[in-house]
Amino acid sequence: MFNDIIKKSQKYVLDNSPAILTAFGVVGTVSTAYLAGRASFRAADIIALEEERIDEELLIRERVELTWRLYIPTVASGLLTIAATIGSNYVSTRRAAAMATAYAITERAFDEYREKVTEKIGEKKEQSVRDEIAQNRVTANPVSHVEVHGKGNVLMYDKYSARYFYSDMETMRKVENELNHTIVHNYYASLQDLYDRIGLDRTGYSEELGWNSEHLLEFRFSATISDDDRPCMVIDYLIEPIRNYNRIH
Repeated sequence: MFNDIIKKSQKYVLDNSPAILTAFGVVGTVSTAYLAGRASFRAADIIALEEERIDEELLIRERVELTWRLYIPTVASGLLTIAATIGSNYVSTRRAAAMATAYAITERAFDEYREKVTEKIGEKKEQSVRDEIAQNRVTANPVSHVEVHGKGNVLMYDKYSARYFYSDMETMRKVENELNHTIVHNYYASLQDLYDRIGLDRTGYSEELGWNSEHLLEFRFSATISDDDRPCMVIDYLIEPIRNYNRIH
């Protein structure tokens, strides 16, 4: 039982190490400031007493020799704070890199699976399956429950962010061409660049994902019916927006 408690404690610490180290860093910053202030006041008193005793002003070297030990706790606290901050950043960076690698592997596996499915059942059946999935998405997210913005007369649904907006096919093709023009000349464009053009608000991840000259934007459309019996075009992407899109290898 005691071993189980130790193992669970170790797992908890490892799982939450960035947060724990960040907390140490915050506490360390406050502690360092407090210790520095306390040491300075004590040093000032000691220097004043010594100058009063010898009736002359101490040199800087003499002041340091007299008070440097008072700052040992401050220095130690500062070093621990720096170590905790660096450690938190190191763990977070490693985990982010691992997640990015896992995401890339999953993305490649999904692309291979999709290509094999299309090869086996044919493009028309694959399109039919995709249309059914798109209809399920629209049915599960009724447009009658949300406020829809945008310019155009066609109801559209962004499958990636699960949001509705108004546009039309001509505008969407124009947006696709404009973004790919940007990608070709500037090497990349973010998902947020797309959302800006079609009138959707920023999300917490839209700047983190995008396309580059190796992965151009290409819309795929599925025709569905909304819960209020309106035609609705569901937008999907032939190549999903990727992380680290602005790093060209």
